[in-house]
Amino acid sequence: MPLWTDPTLALLIGYALGSIPFGVVLTRMFGAGDVRQIGSGNIGATNVLRTGRKGLAAGTLLLDMAKGAAAVCITREIGTGFALLGGVGAFAGHLWPVWIGFKGGKGVATLLGVCLALDWRIGAVFALVWLGSLAITRISSASGMAAAVSAPIMAIVLGKGAEAVALIALALILIWKHGENISRLLAGTEPKVGQKSE
Repeated sequence: MPLWTDPTLALLIGYALGSIPFGVVLTRMFGAGDVRQIGSGNIGATNVLRTGRKGLAAGTLLLDMAKGAAAVCITREIGTGFALLGGVGAFAGHLWPVWIGFKGGKGVATLLGVCLALDWRIGAVFALVWLGSLAITRISSASGMAAAVSAPIMAIVLGKGAEAVALIALALILIWKHGENISRLLAGTEPKVGQKSE
């Protein structure tokens, strides 16, 4: 078998799982409309919450986490080292899903699932930073970015070099995807959780 076959398979499996747009699927399935047409237009749990359906937002959050974790767990069976590629593929799939014109979410929940499956300690720090920051600021975007930055730091502390490099790259992409949020944060106009997006 060519050397590129297994890595490519891991990335494709991860992408296929990550590209499932659960925010769109759930809101349509349960009659909440198209989440892309409300609020920020994002397909993630924070924007789903703007439909007023807390259950759908929670479901979106859990399923987005689950697809990231599943990608890591499944591709781990291909061979040593492929779990990380599966996680990268899942993150990319969530951000750029082929099914809805490559316009996806920002990857916070999916990255949390990836981190939990790679090493529960990295995932635990991610979750604690995310939830702690959210409890203090009530600003989803800032909390998500802070959590993403904490993941590679924890990987470095644990001596996991490959994971640290990959998580640095994913954190930078996640921050880049939050460009508009950063502009609103600097302007003091970023909405808090439960508020309508301007």
